[in-house]
Amino acid sequence: MYGALFGFVKNMKNYKILSNIKGPNDLKDLTKNELEILSAEIRKKIIEVVSSNGGHLASNLGVVELTVALHKAFNSPNDKIIWDVGHQCYAHKLLTGRFDKFDTLRKEGGISGFTKPNESNHDPFISGHASISLSAACGIARAELLKGTNNAVIAVIGDGALTGGIAYEGLNNAVGLSNLIIVLNCNEMSISKTVGSFARHVSTMRSNQTYISTRMAVKGTLDKIPIFGKLVKNTIHNGKKKVKKILYKSDFFTELGFSFLSPVDGHNVTELTQALNWAKQTDKPALIQVFTKKGQGYFKAVENPGLYHGVAPFDIKNGIEFINTSECFSDVFGKELTKLAEKDDNICAISAAMEHATGLIYFKSKFPDRFFDVGIAEQHAVTYASGMSSNGLLPVFAVYSTFLQRGYDQILHDAAIQNEHILLAVDRAGIVGEDGETHQGVFDTAYLSSIPNITIFSPCNYKELRGMLRRALYYTDGVVALRYPRGSEYDKLSSYDDSYKDYRIIGDCDKIIVTYGRLLGEALKAQISLLQKGIKVAVMKIGKIYPISNELLNDLKNYREVYFFEESIKSGGIGEHIASKLLELGFKGKWSLSAIDNKFIPQSTVNSALESLGLNSCGMENKVLANQINKKHMLAERG
Repeated sequence: MYGALFGFVKNMKNYKILSNIKGPNDLKDLTKNELEILSAEIRKKIIEVVSSNGGHLASNLGVVELTVALHKAFNSPNDKIIWDVGHQCYAHKLLTGRFDKFDTLRKEGGISGFTKPNESNHDPFISGHASISLSAACGIARAELLKGTNNAVIAVIGDGALTGGIAYEGLNNAVGLSNLIIVLNCNEMSISKTVGSFARHVSTMRSNQTYISTRMAVKGTLDKIPIFGKLVKNTIHNGKKKVKKILYKSDFFTELGFSFLSPVDGHNVTELTQALNWAKQTDKPALIQVFTKKGQGYFKAVENPGLYHGVAPFDIKNGIEFINTSECFSDVFGKELTKLAEKDDNICAISAAMEHATGLIYFKSKFPDRFFDVGIAEQHAVTYASGMSSNGLLPVFAVYSTFLQRGYDQILHDAAIQNEHILLAVDRAGIVGEDGETHQGVFDTAYLSSIPNITIFSPCNYKELRGMLRRALYYTDGVVALRYPRGSEYDKLSSYDDSYKDYRIIGDCDKIIVTYGRLLGEALKAQISLLQKGIKVAVMKIGKIYPISNELLNDLKNYREVYFFEESIKSGGIGEHIASKLLELGFKGKWSLSAIDNKFIPQSTVNSALESLGLNSCGMENKVLANQINKKHMLAERG
């Protein structure tokens, strides 16, 4: 049915229903047929915009009917809807007054790909990272009760996000929150396929999709029969727990104190609305388990939801091209780790539901017995790796920089204190672009360098990535972080290979630009441009950025002008570490540090962000030029 509806809407010139939805109240009086057409229009709009702008596709297509039902059953913004993860909120945005702005999704100055309270009062909480919705919902629900309102608080969490430990802390704290409703969206996916024993448990509840509709129909019929109907209803109620235990094998949620309803068809607006209205009437926190299909409405996304989770712009008709004409850092890392593992049985790879995005799919394909997807559980992944290391293995945990933040305590307490040899492959280090504040990888250098017994490498190209991976595994003790950016190498850097050197100096002058990682490309461009203006400047590229070698410091202290550029947070970053140590050594020259100064970086392209931060070649050149102009003015005044 939905395929036919989508085809029908695709040929329409206008969004006849969706374009007239200015807020959730406009859904209240729509007929069943109109709601189905609305759902199809939403899908068309999401596919149209994401194919142009990039974004999260499969997850959003899977929750269209659920979103429609939520806004039909509840009264946002008084009732609070919290999405976990916020990247599945596109339909929610279309139904809450943002249809006219939806073409700006993920663009600089446009609407976010995640929920943002400063964008709309229908977005009560930011949720860029998984598993946090239940904790946030518990807090918001408690506040509503303390304020004496009758407002409901609804948390929408996937079975993938329910693998995160904080989700269980939220479940444990939900007792007594009669205004709390949890919608457990089961699609057997997070970014990768959902793993773990609990995920297998909840998936067994899909067995009887007609259960809720039959029960609702029987209840409605019995309500119309006086006395006898009530007697039968009481008999059914008394036997309900036994029936549910037979059907679902467990009273897990009811034993935690929830009113529990399952299964619910996540692509049937009528059935969803009935279930949500039931949840509003319970006197306990309610949990509804719905079953959806990730990618629903676009057959290519249904066939490969992992590939269509987060996408760059693509052609709707042909879909994402499987032929990859250029490698990226993630691919190079994954292939090189697989190559090393062919000769070393001790190497194991760990993913937190990100095997495709981090390049570990190559390792998994070749060595499935040594690949471990622990689900959305970064804290567990770090300690799991530490346990492996303590028993003689070489564990490698590949994780986005923004998600590694969640494992800080485990890195410190479970790995570094014991000096366990684990490798953290820190993907998406630095500016990531359109995902915005919640995903920028700009904090890892500061938080990792605050931990003793840790070494941090930052390759500038693929050759160094391969070499530093070997160096990290076999020639470095303790916890090692190998950090690299999103995307491809800068082709003019491809010849450098300083994998076993801590640093290199390019050029001879008393002025020097110092940087690491992909910013080397910007520094070299600035060096050339400055030379054309008659100003010579050397460039120092650092490979091992922490701990800082004494040799590097002794070289730097002899320069009259040092310009440090860092694609990371300034406070606690590598630049501050070097500046502090240079002062201890009696450095008398001029020091300049350009980094991200105490702020979050909004969505934009990577190039635009680097430009605005003064971290591109023009920014570097202007910094050096400004100092030369100031020196001339000072000399003129003295003259």
